[in-house]
Amino acid sequence: MSLILPDLEDKHLQGSDKPLVTIGMPIFNAQNYLRESLEALLNQTFSNFELIISDNASTDNTEAICREYAKQDSRIQYYRNPKNEGGAKNFNLVFERARGDYFKWAAYDDLCAPDYIEQCLEVLEREPSVVLCYPQAKEIDADGNEVSLYTENLNLYSSKPHERFYQLLETYGWYHATQIFGLVRTEVLKRTQMMGNYPHADRVLLAELAICGQFHEVPEILFFRRIHPQNSQQSNKTDEELAINWFDPNNRGKLLLPRWRRYIEYCRLVWRTPLSGGERLKCYVQILRRLLLSPGFPIRIRGMVEELRKAMKLLPHFLAGLSNEQTTPHK
Repeated sequence: MSLILPDLEDKHLQGSDKPLVTIGMPIFNAQNYLRESLEALLNQTFSNFELIISDNASTDNTEAICREYAKQDSRIQYYRNPKNEGGAKNFNLVFERARGDYFKWAAYDDLCAPDYIEQCLEVLEREPSVVLCYPQAKEIDADGNEVSLYTENLNLYSSKPHERFYQLLETYGWYHATQIFGLVRTEVLKRTQMMGNYPHADRVLLAELAICGQFHEVPEILFFRRIHPQNSQQSNKTDEELAINWFDPNNRGKLLLPRWRRYIEYCRLVWRTPLSGGERLKCYVQILRRLLLSPGFPIRIRGMVEELRKAMKLLPHFLAGLSNEQTTPHK
Protein backbone atom coordinates (compact mmCIF):
# COMPACT_ATOMS: atom_id res chain seq x y z
CA MET A 1 0.00 0.00 0.00
CA SER A 2 1.28 3.46 -0.91
CA LEU A 3 2.35 5.80 1.86
CA ILE A 4 1.83 8.99 -0.12
CA LEU A 5 -1.65 8.42 -1.54
CA PRO A 6 -3.56 8.55 1.76
CA ASP A 7 -2.02 12.00 2.26
CA LEU A 8 -2.96 12.89 -1.30
CA GLU A 9 -6.57 11.88 -0.73
CA ASP A 10 -6.75 13.85 2.52
CA LYS A 11 -5.24 16.93 0.89
CA HIS A 12 -7.78 16.99 -1.90
CA LEU A 13 -10.77 16.04 0.21
CA GLN A 14 -10.37 18.73 2.88
CA GLY A 15 -12.60 21.72 2.21
CA SER A 16 -13.44 20.66 -1.34
CA ASP A 17 -15.81 18.27 -3.06
CA LYS A 18 -13.66 18.25 -6.19
CA PRO A 19 -12.27 14.79 -6.95
CA LEU A 20 -8.61 14.35 -7.82
CA VAL A 21 -9.40 11.81 -10.55
CA THR A 22 -12.25 11.51 -13.05
CA ILE A 23 -13.09 8.19 -14.67
CA GLY A 24 -15.18 8.48 -17.81
CA MET A 25 -17.13 5.46 -19.06
CA PRO A 26 -18.88 5.84 -22.45
CA ILE A 27 -21.25 2.90 -22.95
CA PHE A 28 -23.83 1.37 -25.28
CA ASN A 29 -25.70 -1.90 -24.67
CA ALA A 30 -23.25 -2.88 -21.97
CA GLN A 31 -25.32 -5.20 -19.79
CA ASN A 32 -23.16 -8.31 -20.27
CA TYR A 33 -20.00 -7.06 -18.55
CA LEU A 34 -20.97 -3.75 -16.96
CA ARG A 35 -21.42 -4.94 -13.38
CA GLU A 36 -18.01 -6.61 -13.29
CA SER A 37 -16.30 -3.53 -14.70
CA LEU A 38 -18.07 -1.18 -12.28
CA GLU A 39 -17.15 -3.34 -9.29
CA ALA A 40 -13.49 -3.27 -10.32
CA LEU A 41 -13.51 0.52 -10.54
CA LEU A 42 -15.48 1.18 -7.36
CA ASN A 43 -13.13 -1.05 -5.37
CA GLN A 44 -9.97 0.83 -6.31
CA THR A 45 -7.52 1.39 -3.43
CA PHE A 46 -7.56 5.09 -4.33
CA SER A 47 -11.09 6.32 -3.74
CA ASN A 48 -11.05 10.09 -4.39
CA PHE A 49 -12.55 9.92 -7.86
CA GLU A 50 -15.79 10.54 -9.71
CA LEU A 51 -17.16 8.07 -12.24
CA ILE A 52 -19.04 9.67 -15.12
CA ILE A 53 -21.11 7.30 -17.24
CA SER A 54 -22.52 8.43 -20.59
CA ASP A 55 -25.07 6.01 -22.04
CA ASN A 56 -25.51 6.20 -25.81
CA ALA A 57 -29.25 5.41 -25.68
CA SER A 58 -28.81 1.73 -24.82
CA THR A 59 -31.70 -0.58 -25.66
CA ASP A 60 -30.86 -3.37 -23.20
CA ASN A 61 -30.70 -3.40 -19.38
CA THR A 62 -27.76 -0.98 -19.22
CA GLU A 63 -29.74 1.98 -17.90
CA ALA A 64 -31.23 0.01 -15.01
CA ILE A 65 -27.82 -1.30 -13.98
CA CYS A 66 -26.29 2.18 -14.04
CA ARG A 67 -29.09 3.74 -12.02
CA GLU A 68 -28.86 0.93 -9.49
CA TYR A 69 -25.15 1.59 -8.94
CA ALA A 70 -25.59 5.38 -8.95
CA LYS A 71 -28.05 5.06 -6.05
CA GLN A 72 -25.52 3.02 -4.09
CA ASP A 73 -22.42 5.16 -4.70
CA SER A 74 -22.43 8.96 -4.81
CA ARG A 75 -19.25 9.01 -6.88
CA ILE A 76 -21.24 7.84 -9.92
CA GLN A 77 -22.92 10.33 -12.25
CA TYR A 78 -25.13 8.74 -14.90
CA TYR A 79 -26.15 10.55 -18.09
CA ARG A 80 -28.22 9.16 -20.95
CA ASN A 81 -28.07 10.57 -24.48
CA PRO A 82 -31.45 10.87 -26.26
CA LYS A 83 -29.98 9.04 -29.27
CA ASN A 84 -26.85 7.12 -30.21
CA GLU A 85 -24.28 9.81 -30.93
CA GLY A 86 -21.54 7.37 -31.90
CA GLY A 87 -18.64 6.17 -29.80
CA ALA A 88 -16.28 9.06 -30.57
CA LYS A 89 -18.67 11.78 -29.41
CA ASN A 90 -19.59 9.76 -26.34
CA PHE A 91 -15.92 9.42 -25.42
CA ASN A 92 -15.58 13.19 -25.59
CA LEU A 93 -18.80 13.83 -23.65
CA VAL A 94 -17.54 12.07 -20.53
CA PHE A 95 -14.37 14.14 -20.63
CA GLU A 96 -16.28 17.41 -21.01
CA ARG A 97 -17.92 16.71 -17.64
CA ALA A 98 -14.64 15.87 -15.87
CA ARG A 99 -13.62 17.87 -12.79
CA GLY A 100 -10.54 15.95 -11.70
CA ASP A 101 -6.91 16.93 -12.23
CA TYR A 102 -6.39 13.51 -13.79
CA PHE A 103 -8.61 11.62 -16.20
CA LYS A 104 -9.06 8.02 -17.27
CA TRP A 105 -11.35 6.48 -19.86
CA ALA A 106 -12.84 3.11 -18.95
CA ALA A 107 -14.61 0.57 -21.15
CA TYR A 108 -17.62 -1.36 -19.88
CA ASP A 109 -16.06 -4.73 -20.71
CA ASP A 110 -12.47 -4.28 -19.47
CA LEU A 111 -11.20 -4.81 -15.94
CA CYS A 112 -8.77 -2.86 -13.75
CA ALA A 113 -6.76 -4.29 -10.87
CA PRO A 114 -7.54 -2.69 -7.47
CA ASP A 115 -4.38 -0.55 -7.43
CA TYR A 116 -4.52 0.59 -11.06
CA ILE A 117 -5.29 4.23 -10.26
CA GLU A 118 -3.04 4.28 -7.21
CA GLN A 119 0.06 3.15 -9.04
CA CYS A 120 -0.47 5.40 -12.06
CA LEU A 121 -1.26 8.40 -9.88
CA GLU A 122 1.93 7.96 -7.88
CA VAL A 123 3.96 8.28 -11.07
CA LEU A 124 2.11 11.36 -12.32
CA GLU A 125 2.41 13.11 -8.96
CA ARG A 126 6.11 12.31 -8.80
CA GLU A 127 7.09 12.97 -12.43
CA PRO A 128 5.75 16.28 -13.84
CA SER A 129 7.18 15.54 -17.30
CA VAL A 130 4.98 12.42 -17.62
CA VAL A 131 1.59 13.23 -19.19
CA LEU A 132 0.22 9.68 -19.39
CA CYS A 133 0.79 6.64 -17.21
CA TYR A 134 -0.53 3.17 -17.95
CA PRO A 135 0.22 -0.38 -16.72
CA GLN A 136 1.05 -3.60 -18.48
CA ALA A 137 -2.00 -5.46 -19.76
CA LYS A 138 -3.37 -8.90 -20.49
CA GLU A 139 -6.02 -9.88 -22.97
CA ILE A 140 -8.96 -11.87 -21.61
CA ASP A 141 -11.78 -13.63 -23.43
CA ALA A 142 -15.54 -13.40 -23.03
CA ASP A 143 -15.41 -15.61 -19.92
CA GLY A 144 -12.53 -13.76 -18.29
CA ASN A 145 -9.89 -16.34 -19.14
CA GLU A 146 -6.43 -14.91 -19.76
CA VAL A 147 -5.41 -15.19 -23.41
CA SER A 148 -2.15 -13.31 -23.89
CA LEU A 149 0.18 -10.73 -22.38
CA TYR A 150 0.64 -7.39 -24.12
CA THR A 151 4.40 -6.75 -24.11
CA GLU A 152 4.44 -3.24 -25.48
CA ASN A 153 6.90 -1.35 -23.28
CA LEU A 154 5.77 2.00 -24.66
CA ASN A 155 7.90 4.05 -22.28
CA LEU A 156 8.42 7.37 -24.05
CA TYR A 157 11.12 9.03 -21.97
CA SER A 158 12.91 11.18 -24.53
CA SER A 159 12.95 14.91 -23.83
CA LYS A 160 12.53 15.57 -27.57
CA PRO A 161 8.95 15.57 -28.91
CA HIS A 162 9.88 14.24 -32.37
CA GLU A 163 11.64 11.23 -30.85
CA ARG A 164 8.63 10.33 -28.67
CA PHE A 165 6.37 10.84 -31.67
CA TYR A 166 8.41 8.54 -33.89
CA GLN A 167 8.75 5.86 -31.23
CA LEU A 168 4.96 5.71 -30.99
CA LEU A 169 4.52 5.70 -34.79
CA GLU A 170 7.02 2.87 -35.14
CA THR A 171 5.08 0.67 -32.73
CA TYR A 172 1.82 1.27 -34.63
CA GLY A 173 1.68 -2.13 -36.25
CA TRP A 174 1.84 -4.14 -33.04
CA TYR A 175 0.78 -2.09 -30.03
CA HIS A 176 -2.82 -2.45 -28.91
CA ALA A 177 -3.54 1.16 -27.91
CA THR A 178 -4.48 0.18 -24.36
CA GLN A 179 -2.64 3.35 -23.36
CA ILE A 180 -5.79 5.27 -24.29
CA PHE A 181 -7.26 3.86 -21.06
CA GLY A 182 -4.31 5.08 -18.99
CA LEU A 183 -4.32 7.94 -16.50
CA VAL A 184 -3.63 11.29 -18.15
CA ARG A 185 -3.29 14.88 -16.98
CA THR A 186 -6.61 16.62 -17.63
CA GLU A 187 -5.02 19.94 -18.54
CA VAL A 188 -2.92 18.25 -21.24
CA LEU A 189 -5.83 16.28 -22.69
CA LYS A 190 -7.83 19.51 -22.93
CA ARG A 191 -5.23 20.90 -25.33
CA THR A 192 -5.70 18.07 -27.82
CA GLN A 193 -8.34 17.53 -30.48
CA MET A 194 -9.74 14.67 -28.38
CA MET A 195 -11.25 11.56 -29.98
CA GLY A 196 -11.89 11.94 -33.69
CA ASN A 197 -14.80 10.29 -35.50
CA TYR A 198 -12.66 8.08 -37.74
CA PRO A 199 -10.94 4.68 -37.34
CA HIS A 200 -7.67 4.68 -35.38
CA ALA A 201 -8.47 8.09 -33.89
CA ASP A 202 -7.35 6.69 -30.53
CA ARG A 203 -3.86 6.15 -31.92
CA VAL A 204 -3.79 9.63 -33.41
CA LEU A 205 -4.74 11.04 -30.01
CA LEU A 206 -1.97 9.02 -28.37
CA ALA A 207 0.47 10.44 -30.92
CA GLU A 208 -0.62 13.96 -30.00
CA LEU A 209 -0.18 13.21 -26.30
CA ALA A 210 3.28 11.78 -27.03
CA ILE A 211 4.30 15.10 -28.54
CA CYS A 212 2.97 16.87 -25.44
CA GLY A 213 4.97 14.82 -22.93
CA GLN A 214 6.38 11.53 -21.73
CA PHE A 215 4.61 8.17 -21.31
CA HIS A 216 5.38 5.82 -18.41
CA GLU A 217 4.51 2.12 -18.23
CA VAL A 218 3.96 0.64 -14.77
CA PRO A 219 5.78 -2.73 -14.89
CA GLU A 220 2.85 -4.65 -13.39
CA ILE A 221 -0.20 -6.25 -15.01
CA LEU A 222 -3.05 -4.04 -13.81
CA PHE A 223 -5.30 -3.91 -16.88
CA PHE A 224 -7.32 -6.68 -18.52
CA ARG A 225 -8.65 -5.99 -21.99
CA ARG A 226 -11.62 -8.15 -22.92
CA ILE A 227 -12.02 -9.38 -26.48
CA HIS A 228 -15.45 -10.86 -27.26
CA PRO A 229 -17.85 -11.12 -30.22
CA GLN A 230 -19.65 -7.86 -29.35
CA ASN A 231 -16.37 -5.93 -29.10
CA SER A 232 -16.25 -3.13 -31.69
CA GLN A 233 -13.11 -4.53 -33.29
CA GLN A 234 -14.62 -8.01 -33.58
CA SER A 235 -18.10 -7.04 -34.76
CA ASN A 236 -16.84 -4.66 -37.48
CA LYS A 237 -14.62 -6.37 -40.03
CA THR A 238 -13.48 -3.29 -41.98
CA ASP A 239 -12.45 0.24 -41.10
CA GLU A 240 -15.42 1.51 -43.10
CA GLU A 241 -17.83 -0.52 -40.96
CA LEU A 242 -16.10 0.66 -37.80
CA ALA A 243 -16.34 4.29 -38.91
CA ILE A 244 -20.13 4.02 -39.32
CA ASN A 245 -21.18 1.50 -36.69
CA TRP A 246 -18.97 2.64 -33.83
CA PHE A 247 -17.25 5.99 -34.35
CA ASP A 248 -20.06 8.06 -35.86
CA PRO A 249 -23.33 7.04 -37.57
CA ASN A 250 -23.12 10.29 -39.54
CA ASN A 251 -20.20 8.77 -41.47
CA ARG A 252 -22.72 6.78 -43.50
CA GLY A 253 -22.77 7.99 -47.10
CA LYS A 254 -19.46 9.82 -46.79
CA LEU A 255 -16.26 9.14 -48.68
CA LEU A 256 -14.09 7.36 -46.14
CA LEU A 257 -10.34 7.01 -46.64
CA PRO A 258 -9.20 5.59 -43.29
CA ARG A 259 -5.53 5.11 -44.18
CA TRP A 260 -5.22 8.51 -45.80
CA ARG A 261 -7.16 10.13 -42.98
CA ARG A 262 -4.72 8.78 -40.39
CA TYR A 263 -1.69 10.36 -42.03
CA ILE A 264 -3.54 13.59 -42.70
CA GLU A 265 -4.46 13.77 -39.02
CA TYR A 266 -0.83 13.14 -38.03
CA CYS A 267 0.15 16.16 -40.13
CA ARG A 268 -2.66 18.26 -38.66
CA LEU A 269 -1.71 17.49 -35.06
CA VAL A 270 1.93 18.40 -35.74
CA TRP A 271 0.78 21.69 -37.25
CA ARG A 272 -1.47 22.70 -34.35
CA THR A 273 0.77 21.54 -31.47
CA PRO A 274 3.03 24.28 -30.01
CA LEU A 275 6.52 23.27 -31.17
CA SER A 276 9.71 24.99 -32.24
CA GLY A 277 10.25 25.21 -35.98
CA GLY A 278 12.95 22.58 -35.82
CA GLU A 279 10.87 20.12 -33.82
CA ARG A 280 7.87 20.61 -36.09
CA LEU A 281 9.96 19.87 -39.17
CA LYS A 282 11.44 16.77 -37.54
CA CYS A 283 7.94 15.50 -36.72
CA TYR A 284 6.90 15.88 -40.37
CA VAL A 285 10.02 13.96 -41.37
CA GLN A 286 9.03 11.18 -38.95
CA ILE A 287 5.60 10.91 -40.60
CA LEU A 288 7.24 10.47 -44.01
CA ARG A 289 9.71 8.04 -42.53
CA ARG A 290 6.89 5.97 -41.07
CA LEU A 291 4.94 6.05 -44.33
CA LEU A 292 7.76 5.29 -46.76
CA LEU A 293 10.57 3.53 -44.89
CA SER A 294 9.00 1.41 -42.16
CA PRO A 295 8.42 -2.35 -42.60
CA GLY A 296 5.21 -3.16 -44.43
CA PHE A 297 5.61 -0.35 -46.96
CA PRO A 298 4.26 -2.32 -49.98
CA ILE A 299 1.17 -3.47 -48.07
CA ARG A 300 0.59 0.02 -46.71
CA ILE A 301 0.82 1.68 -50.12
CA ARG A 302 -1.36 -0.96 -51.78
CA GLY A 303 -4.00 -0.31 -49.14
CA MET A 304 -3.89 3.43 -49.74
CA VAL A 305 -4.10 2.96 -53.52
CA GLU A 306 -7.05 0.60 -53.09
CA GLU A 307 -8.83 3.20 -50.94
CA LEU A 308 -8.37 5.79 -53.68
CA ARG A 309 -9.66 3.37 -56.31
CA LYS A 310 -12.82 2.71 -54.29
CA ALA A 311 -13.27 6.41 -53.63
CA MET A 312 -13.08 7.24 -57.34
CA LYS A 313 -15.84 4.70 -58.06
CA LEU A 314 -18.05 6.20 -55.36
CA LEU A 315 -17.30 9.83 -56.19
CA PRO A 316 -20.04 10.30 -58.85
CA HIS A 317 -22.70 8.93 -56.48
CA PHE A 318 -21.35 11.09 -53.65
CA LEU A 319 -21.42 14.26 -55.78
CA ALA A 320 -24.92 13.43 -57.01
CA GLY A 321 -26.06 13.11 -53.42
CA LEU A 322 -24.59 16.49 -52.56
CA SER A 323 -26.28 18.05 -55.58
CA ASN A 324 -29.65 16.62 -54.56
CA GLU A 325 -29.25 17.97 -51.03
CA GLN A 326 -28.50 21.46 -52.35
CA THR A 327 -31.45 21.53 -54.78
CA THR A 328 -34.02 20.09 -52.37
CA PRO A 329 -36.12 23.01 -51.01
CA HIS A 330 -36.16 23.39 -47.24
CA LYS A 331 -39.57 23.32 -45.63
